[in-house]
Amino acid sequence: MTERLWNILTDSFLKILVPGLKMTIPLTVISFALGMVIALLVAMVQVAEVPGLKQLSRFYVWIIRGTPLLVQLYVVFYGLPRLGILIDPFPAAVIVFSVSVGAYDSETMRAAIESVSKGQIEAGYCVGMSYPQIMRRIVLPQAFRTAFPPLSNSLIGLVKDTSLAANITVLEMFMATQRIVARTYEPFALYLEVALIYLIFCTVLTKVQSVCEKKLAKYGKR
Repeated sequence: MTERLWNILTDSFLKILVPGLKMTIPLTVISFALGMVIALLVAMVQVAEVPGLKQLSRFYVWIIRGTPLLVQLYVVFYGLPRLGILIDPFPAAVIVFSVSVGAYDSETMRAAIESVSKGQIEAGYCVGMSYPQIMRRIVLPQAFRTAFPPLSNSLIGLVKDTSLAANITVLEMFMATQRIVARTYEPFALYLEVALIYLIFCTVLTKVQSVCEKKLAKYGKR
């Protein structure tokens, strides 16, 4: 490694990390939170078999899971302005990532809800609980424990997927790296550097996931 390359890497580290903390992490957290709300609603609609809404939710899941995330970003950011709908880069990314998370995680939540035995639901009715009370007090707590590992993996995947937002001019880590590469002509080293930062973020989340899973396992044994 030459002195010039070392200086570039040390100088660029914070220039890449700061957009990660200011843009990548908030984009991930906001999108995942909104996506989980969508996922839960879609899963509940399918489990409850609400006429009309169930078919609509299945159509939504089919469309989102069957089309590339990058194409969805382009449709929202570059396509909707043709219809007179202008959305800034960050909100556009939040919308697309939230809708994508909602579609994928709704299937996880649906499977987790359906894994709860019907006997527990019937027992809830027997003690006078309403359907919302049964879902809130009996079904959803168990479903979330079951769904936690795949949902955590979805969050980790979303951290990496946010790099696609660079294609719609969101100044996150990957776009910051691209700008430095254009100025220094050192793509190999700089892309390895941003990969390392993504790895650090995902490793931290993996450790948090492991700790939370152990706590949920202890809670489930009570």
